[in-house]
Amino acid sequence: MKVTARKTAEKIGARLEGDGSVELGGVAAPERAGVSDLVYVEAAKHVDRALASAAICVVAPDGVVLEGKTVLRSDKPKVAFAKAAQILLGKAPIAIGVHPTAIVSPLAKIGAKVAIGPYAVIGEGVHIGENTQIGSHTVIGAGCWLGDDCLLHPRVTLYSSVRIGDRVEIHSGAVIGADGFGYAFDGERYWKFPQAGIVEIADDVEIGANSTIDRGSLDDTRIAEGVKLDNLVHVGHNVKIGAHTVVAAQTGISGSSRLGRHVVCGGQVGIADHCTLEDQSIAGAQAGIPTGKTIRTGQTVWGTPARPLDKFKEAYVWYARLPELGERLKRVEEKLSAKNS
Repeated sequence: MKVTARKTAEKIGARLEGDGSVELGGVAAPERAGVSDLVYVEAAKHVDRALASAAICVVAPDGVVLEGKTVLRSDKPKVAFAKAAQILLGKAPIAIGVHPTAIVSPLAKIGAKVAIGPYAVIGEGVHIGENTQIGSHTVIGAGCWLGDDCLLHPRVTLYSSVRIGDRVEIHSGAVIGADGFGYAFDGERYWKFPQAGIVEIADDVEIGANSTIDRGSLDDTRIAEGVKLDNLVHVGHNVKIGAHTVVAAQTGISGSSRLGRHVVCGGQVGIADHCTLEDQSIAGAQAGIPTGKTIRTGQTVWGTPARPLDKFKEAYVWYARLPELGERLKRVEEKLSAKNS
């Protein structure tokens, strides 16, 4: 899609410097960019890369001099570049029209311009909003509700009664609404505890490939607007995730835990049941958060068990010195043994 630099600047809220009639058709790293590609720099140390690039147009912050280039000025160049990419790149269609091999229940309500790929299955009572695309081999269970402009990639599975807002993207292999891991033990065997809730996913959520979100037990599992889940993330039953929280790959969130707004979870974080991560808290990669623990607003934790970052760093310094301290202790023991012999 060709868009002028002036129009791009208007759409992303950037300030134009230079020739606004330059046409842009894509984005790229400076070293790979062509004449019509947009590139970006975040600091003066990257200027040489941009100047050497074939790209005519650059997104850059104030104070970065780029002679001979058309510049889109932004206080947050990476964010501005990401917005521009959505305008310039678009997305390849997941499906076009309704494929003849798709199985669509006559009791399903399908909105205008919905596309459904080969061998997809749409159950009874399903509602699919306008412009939503359903990939091949995707299964949408009875009673599900999907909003407008959603993208479900191939082989997504929605169990019954899942509710999804507008502009939600779910990548391949994700399973939404499976039963949570809930059992009652009578002393000899486990009895399945009811998993009778649903999953509710708000607008503008993105769910990574092979992620799983369990349905609620007696409550519901809720994902608020703007949440981004990486690949291979597991969300247990009754979990609540606040708006614009991001969760990196291989993180597991156990049942009835709550994550606030703008929380950040690094990769492979383990969150036990009934934990609370308050607004704007950060759990560093591989942090382990024990049952019932609360991470306070704005706090950064690391390690297992998770503790404040300064405490983790202090402990890690001592951990790194263990071989040295072990040798010193061994020498002290040898001296004491020789003295007492």
